Amino acid sequence: MQKIKFQNKTQNNQKSAKNYSIKFQAKLWKYQAKAAWYFVNLPKEESIQIKYRNVLNTRGWGSLRVTVTIGDTTWQTSIFRDSKNDCYILPIKAEVRKIEKLQEGNLIDLSLVVD
Repeated sequence: MQKIKFQNKTQNNQKSAKNYSIKFQAKLWKYQAKAAWYFVNLPKEESIQIKYRNVLNTRGWGSLRVTVTIGDTTWQTSIFRDSKNDCYILPIKAEVRKIEKLQEGNLIDLSLVVD
């Protein structure tokens, strides 16, 4: 299980200039399968930018490592290309949903840095 670290919102989380970062809002949705997976879609324009900036950096299933912040919670995970919707999707862990009191259909403010 990935560790979640808490950061003060006023803390400056500096990254290298080569890392691409975005802030956006997205609706939390549930993948309809046996397991309860929850995701948000990254905006299409930013997904295009991420795809072209990271052509050589993808991992299995075209995934990319990212650092995400929702509210006071920051963690590392991966985003995955969703060819059906022509965007990247970001899984939101149960632990994060619980801490931030998130439910399916909530509109969430996020910041994301491609590592």
